[in-house]
Amino acid sequence: MKIKVRDAYKSDYGRGIVRINPRVFEKLGLSPGDAILIEGEKKAVGLAWMSDEEEGIARMDGILRHNAGVSIDDTVEISKAECVPAKELKLAPNQGIRFDQGFVTYVHNRILNMPFLNGNVVVIEIMGNALPLTVTNVKPKGVVRVVPETRIIISEKPQPVSEGYTAVSYEDIGGLKDEIERVREIIEIPMKHPEVFKKLGITPPKGVLLYGPPGTGKTLLAKAVANETDSNFVVINGPELMSKFYGQSEENLRRVFEEAKQNAPSIVFIDEIDSLAPKRGEVTGEVEKRIVSQLLTLMDGLDPRGDVVVIAATNRPEDVDEALRRPGRFDREIEIGMPDKDSRKEILQVHTRSMPLEDVDLDHYADITHGYSGADLAALCREAGMNALRRIVPDLKKSDEILSKEVIENLKITDE
Repeated sequence: MKIKVRDAYKSDYGRGIVRINPRVFEKLGLSPGDAILIEGEKKAVGLAWMSDEEEGIARMDGILRHNAGVSIDDTVEISKAECVPAKELKLAPNQGIRFDQGFVTYVHNRILNMPFLNGNVVVIEIMGNALPLTVTNVKPKGVVRVVPETRIIISEKPQPVSEGYTAVSYEDIGGLKDEIERVREIIEIPMKHPEVFKKLGITPPKGVLLYGPPGTGKTLLAKAVANETDSNFVVINGPELMSKFYGQSEENLRRVFEEAKQNAPSIVFIDEIDSLAPKRGEVTGEVEKRIVSQLLTLMDGLDPRGDVVVIAATNRPEDVDEALRRPGRFDREIEIGMPDKDSRKEILQVHTRSMPLEDVDLDHYADITHGYSGADLAALCREAGMNALRRIVPDLKKSDEILSKEVIENLKITDE
């Protein structure tokens, strides 16, 4: 059965859940919790859960979308998967890590009852950090489900995650639903469907300016768009471009754009563009003026196909040179403002989804954190985790040995 892909609910991230309409359950002979096969450019498996979405929609997170080789609004084939209990599951991290049997047990508990195919990626969140693990072998072959008896083997030899893995997905961004839709409309459609713009006789946007207070998610949004579109992500940092030699700064800028063109589709991200391209009438330095002129020339020279897009971020849009803000360069300007109460709750849900919360009322914290940015709320969640860690510091000091399973399991984040 063919079905269109949409992004997952924030609470479903990392759980391997595919939410579909009850009528789809009937057509495919599914029961809640059954394994479901997703076929896009690649194959993936997830857990079928019911939703009130329309019949032609399936919601899944960025991990499942990567495993299936698709992105949002793509069409996939879904069917009931023939799933057997796994006797053995081998996993490899994407980086060298040191771990003990306690970590293996932790991973086993996190992926219990989840279905897998060889080559799929699963992400384990540890202390706020995401660790991608690639399935390198399953026994028996085919679709398997992790059960308590499954032998989990984690390799000490790292294996890079396959190309296109979305390190940051839209599910990692809270409170910016409308802004995400606007950015997707400007960037994803031209990259995926250039023929639409050709038919209409218009050129796709070359640039998007994101503006708003610090810590509201401008950089995170740019990374998510690049990853969700499988685009090369090139970052321009002002200090790295600057050179004491005449003309070298402009050459550095040209090199960045050339790299983006060679690796298209690409997104060039310029953070704090107000410091790199200030108003030429208000600066005395010749270097800044030459860089602004070079940036104007490079943006004018971008291919109209839309396979290279520039995203810039600033918290001072009024200080950016006016020539950059005219149509044909930064065609769209999108405000990324401070989150309201509902957005703050969504951000808190994103940052606490892997935390062992105990009787914590996120609505209360969303209500009393007026004026907090997304970065402030992320810091608040990290500090809550550190407070929980401080409670077991005496146990850490008593022995250099591995903490007991009971101590780890009793580690909770509370309102205290």
